[in-house]
Amino acid sequence: MNTREELAAHLALYAELGVAGISRDRTWRTRADTGGQIESGQPEGAAAETMGPLTPSASPDGLVSVREDLGDCTRCKLHRLGRRQIVFGVGNPKAELMFVGEAPGQDEDVQGIPFVGRAGQLLTKIIEAIQLRRGDVYIANVIKCRPPQNRNPEPDEVASCQPFLFAQIDAIRPKVIVALGTFAARALLETDDPISRLRGRVYDYRGAKLIATFHPAFLLRSPERKRDVWEDMKVVRDLLRREGSA
Repeated sequence: MNTREELAAHLALYAELGVAGISRDRTWRTRADTGGQIESGQPEGAAAETMGPLTPSASPDGLVSVREDLGDCTRCKLHRLGRRQIVFGVGNPKAELMFVGEAPGQDEDVQGIPFVGRAGQLLTKIIEAIQLRRGDVYIANVIKCRPPQNRNPEPDEVASCQPFLFAQIDAIRPKVIVALGTFAARALLETDDPISRLRGRVYDYRGAKLIATFHPAFLLRSPERKRDVWEDMKVVRDLLRREGSA
């Protein structure tokens, strides 16, 4: 695909998302708050704050420490159910924005990087729609190993991996976390509510603001929901602006 085709593809996505305009201004995060209202789903401190056992410092060394503690993990049965490698996370270790998905798929299991398949390509475009690059954010999953046939992670697998996700969050200290899909939102917020009920709210979570939205893989099956995701990402963008001017 040449540059013109790539640009046309990006513009087509923006049109689907309902993006009204595009700016080249890279300083938008430092602008003063515009005063837009953001619905708050819970009062401050009301969301899940369960602490994991790992609490590294907020630095690249903190993430290195978490990865070293994780090791060649054999804490749950996934290590003997066909995984190729651990998919830890990727991106800026001091990111203001962090995305959390469910678990690695086949492409991720091969490459060792989260969100590199078709859903990952869509996620990259969504990130670019709020004038950020993939390298500006941090991307991880609740589960670090691919479940067989991409099935949903099971409770014991979540229990084994969750402390390492908490430690990643504590090491990065993002200002905003986006939970991608029902599973990630439920795992982080410790609820059984569907993503349709969790969307549209801003949660206080481990020192950050958390937004839940649809998973990019779901958008590939239901493209009509892309506008909903764009509405959620506009809230993310506004939160980053507010936190940047605080």
